[in-house]
Amino acid sequence: MTLERFFQRKSTIAFLMALPLILIIVCLVAYPAGYAIHLSMLNKGMERFVGLGNFEFLFGRETFWMVVKQSVIFAVTAVVFKAVIGFVVAHFVHNIPAKGQRKWRGMLLVPWVIPPAMSTLAWLWLFDPSYSAFNWILAKFGVAAIPWTGETEWARFSVILVNIWIGAPFFMIMYLAALKSVPDQLFEAASIDGANWWQRIWYITLPMMRNIISITVLFSLIVTFANFDIVRVLTAGGPVDTTHVFATWAFKLGIEGGDIPLGATISLFMVPILGIAAAFILRDVNKRGNEA
Repeated sequence: MTLERFFQRKSTIAFLMALPLILIIVCLVAYPAGYAIHLSMLNKGMERFVGLGNFEFLFGRETFWMVVKQSVIFAVTAVVFKAVIGFVVAHFVHNIPAKGQRKWRGMLLVPWVIPPAMSTLAWLWLFDPSYSAFNWILAKFGVAAIPWTGETEWARFSVILVNIWIGAPFFMIMYLAALKSVPDQLFEAASIDGANWWQRIWYITLPMMRNIISITVLFSLIVTFANFDIVRVLTAGGPVDTTHVFATWAFKLGIEGGDIPLGATISLFMVPILGIAAAFILRDVNKRGNEA
């Protein structure tokens, strides 16, 4: 095969077109990932190779397992509620006439487009024990003030609530786009056959949206697992490290504690967890694609 014919092949052209993106991914993802693995095998001073010593050290710490548990609870709970709320709101917006639909879409997207650190700071003021707006409302009904960020369970509830508020609009806009692609004729035919609203959702809407639901859940799971700003601004991992997730605990030990290799080791634990989740979700998507 001559060089000219090689460059005329569609596969070669496609590769060359994708090459800039591949190089960007290598620079922004592959290199940092490789460097993180390298750091995780060094001691605190980063002058001596310790192999898997940092991993062994973390496995022996009770706080590490608490962070794993909290990260899973935080991510799974938040994603489930975001998916459900996004689905309900998407149906609500979808059934609004086209003229008013733009206004609702714009308003409902506001929590998602505001920088998370800024919106979380506003939530922090709402939760503040001295002048909490929520506690002021509760006091009007004779309910005692709630320590939103001062007690473990309430602090966990607060960070999950803020994450849901910020992330639900993303699900809403993705599901709304998917709903637009479902032919109205299917709903009309189902209505003629006597199907109620729940049967139309269960047998028409959900099957038609399963792929977009799966991909949206996967994207949100990755972002939520790697979340830093909400927990950092709202609780800083407290009280007593009980709301730390991987990102905030890695920051505490790596940056604030001066142990960069240990922080890198913590961040690497997200990879197998997200890898397993991605494998299951994408396998399900591919399976449905092959069946179609």
